[in-house]
Amino acid sequence: MKLTADRIIDAGMAVFAESGYHGLSMRQVAERLDAQAGSLYYHVPNKGALLQLMADRMARHAYDAGSTALAALPAGAGWQARVEAQVLALRRTVLRHPGGAIMLADSPKVLSTGALSLMERLLRTLTDADVPAEHLAVAVDTLLSHVTGYVLQEQSDSPAVTITPENVTTLQERFPLTVAAASAHDTDEKFTRSVRLLCAAIQNLVPASPG
Repeated sequence: MKLTADRIIDAGMAVFAESGYHGLSMRQVAERLDAQAGSLYYHVPNKGALLQLMADRMARHAYDAGSTALAALPAGAGWQARVEAQVLALRRTVLRHPGGAIMLADSPKVLSTGALSLMERLLRTLTDADVPAEHLAVAVDTLLSHVTGYVLQEQSDSPAVTITPENVTTLQERFPLTVAAASAHDTDEKFTRSVRLLCAAIQNLVPASPG
């Protein structure tokens, strides 16, 4: 099969999902494609460029998903709903890519234009909401960092721990509020509510309209 940049990106994402950033190499990508490493460089010059292309693909998928979510909102939807639509679409997209949270966290560093498009649109949304300019960057970074951290926990491959009924009883007795909070919502609902809490905090930055 003909070697293309898209096939190299596919293989790179598969290797990244298995081995992470430090395990990713052009040699491993070439082996997955049953090709010589040197043949990859005609399409992708180095590992840094491959990481940029991988991050860009995922971010562009997230951007397109956000566009679809925004188009589905009712006319006149407020800025909080617009932020929520974009951020929920981003989480869903990142979840579909093993290791996607790490890729999202690194995407601004590799100057992924897709990731920068995500940031630009969120910045525009908050600008239109009259969030003061001095708070815009921190507000958007907080939203994106929340997605990264949340999905990182969801994608972590922690070792399983056997929990006996006795363990549960002991934990409930020692940490009743924590245990109750942990079981109060499923992960989707918890994420949505957490985004709304962040939006409520951002709302406090918006100057009050003259009475």
